[in-house]
Amino acid sequence: MQALDAKDLGRALCIITGASRGFGRATALQISELVKPKSVLVLAARNAEALQTLQAELAASKAGKAGVIVEYVVADLGVKEGVESVVKAVKLHSSEDFDHLTLVNNAGSLGALRYAKSLTDMAEVTSYMAFNLSSAVCLTAAVLEVFPRREGLRRTVVNVSSRCALEPFQSWGLYCSGKAARDMMFKVLAVESPDLRVVNYSPGPLDTGMQLEARTLTEDDSLRNTFADMFSKGKLLTCEASCAKLTTLLLKDEYTSGAHVDFYDV
Repeated sequence: MQALDAKDLGRALCIITGASRGFGRATALQISELVKPKSVLVLAARNAEALQTLQAELAASKAGKAGVIVEYVVADLGVKEGVESVVKAVKLHSSEDFDHLTLVNNAGSLGALRYAKSLTDMAEVTSYMAFNLSSAVCLTAAVLEVFPRREGLRRTVVNVSSRCALEPFQSWGLYCSGKAARDMMFKVLAVESPDLRVVNYSPGPLDTGMQLEARTLTEDDSLRNTFADMFSKGKLLTCEASCAKLTTLLLKDEYTSGAHVDFYDV
């Protein structure tokens, strides 16, 4: 399949999870500027008020006035019903003639920032993995089922990954495990479906609420102090800067499908 015009992503259906704040919100804003009129953005998150605010902002933007449609789904992706509600919203557009299907699996959480030896509660671990792993796996499979391979449709799946998918961080056992498992699942997807474009994008150390959790709640003193030091010395990245790297990656479309690509590699 030939590469897209590097200036835009075509008439696209773009699904973004965790879209109400942080990197997901920045992704929605930037991708809206890169799609053609009559494109549709389906934004999913748990915070209804934040989604409504983002929808209104996008509707009033240049993209919105040009005909980009923005819809949102209030959903808890940690449960089956939440995933199903997003799939239901996607199905409403199954008969439309899009150039590009893009799914950005961004939703995620840090979970318990405790040493692995303390993770004795199976329900806690199961709940964490449901939201951070199972939801991305099942949503991706369902969306690809709604939009199967066809001539003229490019399908791209983005997994928002982390350096933690590759390296162990003390007291971050849940987060590292979830990210590593997601990376591998999407690598397998890329091998199984060579017609797909799949990328595990690591956005770098972002200045978000999640980073605030990291520098205040991490059990390991050394790691917690490292995050605090990065913040105090201004070494954190803005979501906008990192998202710009992601959109560059998508527009150039030169990455190896299934690869783990870091912010600093783009």
